[in-house]
Amino acid sequence: MEKSFSFEDIMQLPSRYRANLINMVSGVKPANLIGTKSKTGHTNLAVFNSVVHIGANPPYLGFILRPTTVERHTYENIKETGVYTINQITTAIHKKAHQTSAKYDREVSEFDAVGLTEHYQNDFHAPFVAESPIKIGLSFQEEQLISCNDTRLVIGKIEHLILPETAILEDGDVALEKLDTAAVAGLYNYYKPKHLGKYGYQKP
Repeated sequence: MEKSFSFEDIMQLPSRYRANLINMVSGVKPANLIGTKSKTGHTNLAVFNSVVHIGANPPYLGFILRPTTVERHTYENIKETGVYTINQITTAIHKKAHQTSAKYDREVSEFDAVGLTEHYQNDFHAPFVAESPIKIGLSFQEEQLISCNDTRLVIGKIEHLILPETAILEDGDVALEKLDTAAVAGLYNYYKPKHLGKYGYQKP
């Protein structure tokens, strides 16, 4: 038996139930930590489930930022310094990664609070997560305000890409199954993905 919801039905649901339901139905998504550091040297680390591919030539990634009606340390640091990192979450660190979603004071580093390690690449200002197998350093390019719900699409250009050479295949694919990759559905459900197959470009 199927359950059917209209828009009006959805809007009448209790807020937490509605948030869980709508966050889950889009399916499993990449689980990442975004690392930033303020100009005064305070590091910040936050879990995000909205990182998306924007383009490969040039290489851009984006993520969705919730409304800035409250303090958003990640966003504020990105706008202040122009750089940030995206770090893949693994099953080994997913509990620590999720703990970064807690509302820590600005002066508290989530790296220290949850037990993850800052890693720096050359003179790049923003911290990477040492325990992450895929580390990406980005420079802020632009943001697009999504007016229907006051969220923002933040777009960055990849300046540094760090990952194990053994996971890079001959055609440039990355064998994520070798990297203990974790995925997330909704706000707090984590999964271990399994590779099902590899298929080329399709024709009618």
